[in-house]
Amino acid sequence: MEIIDIDRVIEMCWEDRTPFEAIEYQFGLKEEDAIKIMRNNLKPKSFKVWRKRVSGRKTKHMGLRESTRFKSTHKRNL
Repeated sequence: MEIIDIDRVIEMCWEDRTPFEAIEYQFGLKEEDAIKIMRNNLKPKSFKVWRKRVSGRKTKHMGLRESTRFKSTHKRNL
């Protein structure tokens, strides 16, 4: 994997709204592989902070989400 790809995977992992399934779709990496990349490329403290933040988070797992797409709360029903 190229440095640019690793940087993008790390960026996507840090994003709250990007699910692991999107990372798998784009890069072919399972959640465990993304976690390994984070562990190997972040400082230990940064990795621990990130893991604590994303563990069980609904926005990081498509299966835990209530919907598969974004729905604006400002949209009017017609």
